[in-house]
Order: sequence, then structure tokens, then C-alpha cells
Amino acid sequence: MAGPGARALLRHCPLLLPQDRRGTAYEGFVTAQGRNFHIRILLPVDLQLKNARVECSWRLKKILHGYRHILKQRLHSCPDLVSFMVELKTVLEIALKNTQDLHIPRPPEYYSCLVRDLEILGWNRVAYVDTGLTTVKLKAEDFCGRQHLITLKFNAKYPTEPPDCLVDFPVPFAVSWMPQNSLIDIYNQFLAALESLKEFWDALDEIDGKTWVLEPENPTRSATTRRIAIGNNVSVNIEVDPRHPNMLPECYFLGADHEVNPLRTKLNSNMHLWDPEISLLQNLRELLGIDFPSRAVLEKSDFAKECGICYAYRLDGSAPEHVCDDPRCRQPFHQACLYEWLQGLPTSRQSFNVIFGECPYCNK
Repeated sequence: MAGPGARALLRHCPLLLPQDRRGTAYEGFVTAQGRNFHIRILLPVDLQLKNARVECSWRLKKILHGYRHILKQRLHSCPDLVSFMVELKTVLEIALKNTQDLHIPRPPEYYSCLVRDLEILGWNRVAYVDTGLTTVKLKAEDFCGRQHLITLKFNAKYPTEPPDCLVDFPVPFAVSWMPQNSLIDIYNQFLAALESLKEFWDALDEIDGKTWVLEPENPTRSATTRRIAIGNNVSVNIEVDPRHPNMLPECYFLGADHEVNPLRTKLNSNMHLWDPEISLLQNLRELLGIDFPSRAVLEKSDFAKECGICYAYRLDGSAPEHVCDDPRCRQPFHQACLYEWLQGLPTSRQSFNVIFGECPYCNK
């Protein structure tokens, strides 16, 4: 990481330092509530945050134990390391506060107020309550029948202070709260947020149901990207804006140059034809002039081939993303496998972060 990104990281996490020139390893400390916690972050050679590995001290691991799924979602949705570290610090602050709150005795008024609020809200909307009445999960169904959860973590000052609210959303969810408010106010804000994200989830549900999504394998409701199969070892990665899901998403094609270059040309030539009145998937079909492989007709094995080096389809959750340009070969590889292979060849050469060499299969 260099330039503005490095300065931003230094500003937010001055104790986290790069360990190599490529920016694939960072080690140091993350600070929250005046305490320093040892952490190490390892990025793949392509610097994709979703495939990063986070290592930390046993103390930090214990504190963040109940928040692992949230951090995993953030690794997939944050655009860069700085954004993830900011979110990590926020989650750590919440976790530390809740850990401390567990040891603060609640006054009787806390329990009577919380039970009253739950009764007013309705127990049919409650999915989970822990034995100490410090964590509550509420369930809701949106207008399309999708099920959603909101996790509320209460501190001893409730209802003077609101609970921390954890949701599986692609956008931040902030609660508006006054001391006279109750759980039903949070629940209504949760329902309003679900309604505002309806078109985003509609668009991605259509893609998940009608195309073959290569990544992510089991998308969460907060995931904004989809890698959609187009053909044999050809795919497109789209990044959908959750606030404007009917607009043209960011598109990145993966595959051999002779196959993806015509698709890039079509997309660039037809951008002006994008129609926000029809679905995102239909727009992509018309702009690219293709039919995406259908789940009803083809199996995933018809176009998803394993890596030619490790002989596995998934490596750390990722499918092969590089394909040999030779039309007679077209063998796919994981970027990490290909990079390691080419680094070991004496005939390979490297220019900045790009390495050039022969295909392991056809030697082209």
C-alpha cells in the first residue's frame, strides 16, 4: 500500500505496520478503549481483502468470539484495508463495552423495562433471548417474504441508552433514539430499512435464482458483489450499489482476452441503452447480447473447471480467476497458484506487480 492509502492507514492504525514491500502482510496492534491488541493481517498476492487471513492474540480472539460472522462479512464488503480496520475498531469498541457490561449488575428497573418493551413489541417477533437478558434477536419478514434478523445488545443504562444493533445489511444501520423510546421504535426503523433495500435484494435474488453465481458461494444479505458465469471459464464480476440497484453496476470480466474483450467492447458501446425501468439482469443480457447459463438447463460442472495447478475448484473460498489466452488451451488457474508457479520458473519475468511466463499446461 502506498500514497494516500498508506497515510490513511497510519492515521487510523499507527501501530499496524507493513511487513513487506508488496503490502501483503501487516503486523502490529489495534487500539480500543486505551488498550492495545496484537494483530496480524495476511493478504493474497492480488490484495483481495475477501481472501485475507486475520491472526490475533488469544485475548482479542476471545473478545471478538461472538462477532466473527460480522467481521467475515466486512472482509467481503470493505473496499480496502483501511475501511476494514475502521470497522474492526468499531466492532472491538462494541465488544469491549459489552464485555464490561456483563459484569455490571443491572438494576431491577432494567429488567422490568426490557420485559415490558418485549411484551409491547410482541413475543412472536422475538427469535432469541439470552438467559441474562443482555442480548435479544428480533425477526422480521419483508414484503417479498425474506427473513431477516436484528441482534440487540443491551448495556446496563437501557433505556437511557439504546442497545447496539447488528444487522446483515450492505449499508450502515444507525438507530435514532430518545430516552422515551422503546424496542418497537427500533423495530419500526428496522422495517423501514428493510423496505429501502427491497430493490437491491430483488435484483440480487433474481441473479442468484436465474444464473450460476460462482462467488460468493453462499452470499449474505450484506454482499454487494456477484461473479456470474457467462460460459466455459468466462465470467463477469458485478458490484451493485445498494442505494441505486437499478443503475449500471461496476463490471469486471474474467477469462481469456479473446473471449472477454468483445464483451468489454459491447458493454462500453451499449452503456447508453441501460434502462433503469427493467431489471438489472435483463439489462445485462441486452447490453452484452448474451443469455447467461441457466440453472434449469446446465449444471455448474458444465462451465466451472478446477485449477490446473492445485486441481481444486475452490482455494480459500475463491474460484479460478485466470485463464490461458490460447483458444486451444483455455485452462483456468487460481491467481495465487499461478503466481507461485511462475515465480518458480527461471524463464519468468516480473514488471512491478505483473509477472509474465509460460502456461503450465500448453507452455504458451
